[in-house]
Amino acid sequence: MKKKIIGLCAILLLASGCGKIPTLENGQEAIVSFENGDMISVDDFYTAIKDTYGLQTLITMIDTYVLESEFPDYIDTANEQADYYVDAYIEMYGGEDETLQQTGFQTMEAFQEYWYITFLQSHAIEEYAKDQITDEQIEDYYNNDVIGDMEIDHILITPNIDEDATDEETDAAEEEAQAKVEEIIAKLDEAKANGEDIETVFGELAKEYSEDEDTKDDNGSLGKINYGDYDSNYDELISAAEELEVGEYSTEVITTELGYHVILKVQNYDKESLDDLRDEIIDTLSQEYINNNDDAGVNALQHYRREYGMEIQDDEINRQYSNYISNLLLQLQQSSDSTN
Repeated sequence: MKKKIIGLCAILLLASGCGKIPTLENGQEAIVSFENGDMISVDDFYTAIKDTYGLQTLITMIDTYVLESEFPDYIDTANEQADYYVDAYIEMYGGEDETLQQTGFQTMEAFQEYWYITFLQSHAIEEYAKDQITDEQIEDYYNNDVIGDMEIDHILITPNIDEDATDEETDAAEEEAQAKVEEIIAKLDEAKANGEDIETVFGELAKEYSEDEDTKDDNGSLGKINYGDYDSNYDELISAAEELEVGEYSTEVITTELGYHVILKVQNYDKESLDDLRDEIIDTLSQEYINNNDDAGVNALQHYRREYGMEIQDDEINRQYSNYISNLLLQLQQSSDSTN
């Protein structure tokens, strides 16, 4: 990666000593010469570059230096993730040339470099967010939000909706699925009134009704579940399970992105110690910090740049950089205001 940075510096600044370079009468090195003896100087080229793509190029160079220095153990991971994304784009578009045409990059190396610095910056933002989390926040979250694992059985009913279904057909399929859930709950109510073993009856109903092929023949068992085991679309299911006593089943329709569920709580487990869960809690709280602070990314990268004493010596580029940061923060604030 350092070789790439050095190569980019050579293009921008045309350091001397790289071979015989024509010079103008005033001693400036030339980057382009013409047969009549006219030339374009390095200074002219640099001035043109800094007024167009110079700032973004410089920011990339700054963050590459700073973040590689700050997170040396993450360099290989960032490269691996970048390679994975580049390969995925190549496969999606059917080749390197097609990928470059679709993405607007000039070379695959530049495309890989874009993803590489993106992952470095994302990692830096995550680490910065973790540093903003206090011990008090960690303890509060543990005491108020962390629960023990729960062992849950479920029955899944999925609405039968075709891709080209009309709104009326979609509504009808949804109503049919919900009616089936209510039918299952009614059978559980009847079994409970008759004194039958609910776990056994639930397992039989799972085999009969559930559309989760992975669990239906195992009493609908989801095993141990907790917040964070699934994405937030399943929080309603986990929240409903949290309210149940062991041996109780849900009596209201539970909705996730998969469809509708009936659940049975089989067992509760004690929650792990704060020490065991500390890193997991910090990950959760730091993600909330990022989600709740639109300027977290800007502030994080600014933090690391300052940590390394970054100063832009070119007055014009420095002015552009200050405006860039100010405008970015303003845009983020306006975007936040418009969504609140």
